[in-house]
Amino acid sequence: MVIGCGFTDRELTEREAEDVVVKAFDTVKVEGKRVLFIIPDGTRSAPVGLFFRLFHKVIGKRVKRMDYLIALGTHRAMTQDEINARLELTARDWQHYPNIKVFNHVWDNPASFRKVGTITAKEMTDISGGLLKREISIEINKLIYDYDMFIILGPTFPHEVVGFSGGNKYMFPGICGAEFLNLFHWLGALITNVNINGVIDTPVRAAIDRAASFIGMPYFNFDMVVHYGKLKGLFFGEAREAWRKAADLSSQLHIIFKNRKFSRVLGIAPKMYDDIWTAGKVMYKLEPVIEDGGELVIYAPHITEISYTHGANIDRIGYHVRDYFLAQMDKFKDVPLGVIAHSTHVRGGGTFVNGVEKPRVNVVLATGIPEERCTKVNLGYRNPATVNADSYKNREQEGVLFVEKAGEMLYRYAG
Repeated sequence: MVIGCGFTDRELTEREAEDVVVKAFDTVKVEGKRVLFIIPDGTRSAPVGLFFRLFHKVIGKRVKRMDYLIALGTHRAMTQDEINARLELTARDWQHYPNIKVFNHVWDNPASFRKVGTITAKEMTDISGGLLKREISIEINKLIYDYDMFIILGPTFPHEVVGFSGGNKYMFPGICGAEFLNLFHWLGALITNVNINGVIDTPVRAAIDRAASFIGMPYFNFDMVVHYGKLKGLFFGEAREAWRKAADLSSQLHIIFKNRKFSRVLGIAPKMYDDIWTAGKVMYKLEPVIEDGGELVIYAPHITEISYTHGANIDRIGYHVRDYFLAQMDKFKDVPLGVIAHSTHVRGGGTFVNGVEKPRVNVVLATGIPEERCTKVNLGYRNPATVNADSYKNREQEGVLFVEKAGEMLYRYAG
């Protein structure tokens, strides 16, 4: 049973959100229990602070313990100031929550994980339609087993690797071990962003759900749908069921259809993306409406780094189309597949024939990253000071598209 509601024509009121939370915890008995909430980092739009306050109000005196774990995937750890911003708290506000702890997922320490199961090679072959034919070990952050249950709180948007984010994705790859995380991203890359983004039922989602079946403890999901910063839907229940309700609503709110493709696109990356590892979402969401040979400018003067966690590997391999890697995988066998997947997603579609790579889209960075480094990683460069955003506005009939807050809304060609 899923508790909650969602709307395309209005946002939920805070009272409606609180009603969902109250009803949810009337069905899930938390008295005397240790409860861990798994939440997104600062790269996802969501009113996490609202629910932090509501959870404390509704169950704070009923539980034995209530803590939070940030599902980083392989993003950098959040500082205390960033955690405060995520939870919409000041340093002084913590005096009202003295017993609550907030943990970063420590993804780069093998000691953080517990092996919980294995997806066999046959299962993975069947799930992936033959794209991946290997056994996969499933590991999860062992911190969850210090609690009686955990509850996911996260938004659902169209997603380049899994189709739609949310639900069990907050565990896989949010708090899982490296083997599944890397293969999860690589499977999405093999299918390609254009073919998977905004699709509800995908092989990657099936792999995530299979991995989640090994967890072996109670967990639930508050799945949010957020549209331009406004809460439009909230669904609680078993993770897959609540997620599907959210994905259905997201598919109505977060996909913009265009009757033509564009030769020039300017995507403004919001400041919640602090490197290209995260701001690559500008390309992921806009690639489907860019013409062959077209140009996408990712405009983000605030970004000065390719990736805070994977920059050395990206400097080494650069950004390339999928087939560039498939033709010479032995050359990159010591590079995590998740990094290679990111490379292909940012570079987009294209070909690699007889040693010649032809990307479909010219991806240009107008950021604080120097021209020399952009060239090194095989992306274009433009001085952000020379970019006139106004010159891109109101010119769609000419094949020019301007997107002010790019990275969450998926653009598709309606033809």
